[in-house]
Amino acid sequence: MATTRIRDAEVSEPLNIRVKPSIRSLIDRAAALVKQNRTDFMLEASEQRAQRVLLDRVVFSVSPEVYAEFVERLDAPALPNERLKRTMTTKAPWDAA
Repeated sequence: MATTRIRDAEVSEPLNIRVKPSIRSLIDRAAALVKQNRTDFMLEASEQRAQRVLLDRVVFSVSPEVYAEFVERLDAPALPNERLKRTMTTKAPWDAA
């Protein structure tokens, strides 16, 4: 919650963009469904996308030992358990006809 307060306390700056009428209409319809105005809807969507893009590029630095253990666990076969057995033996909905 602290980040929300800090963000709200920041001074807003204008951001002007050009958009096709059909896209503006689409955005307005979606914003109305979630009871937001166009600006808030677009800012929220843009912020979420920006966070995903940046998080997809996070690099984790670990020691060679930790990395070797990570790779070993990835390469190890899954240990059998009831949930895995059930998953592997259940027919997919599109196959069950």
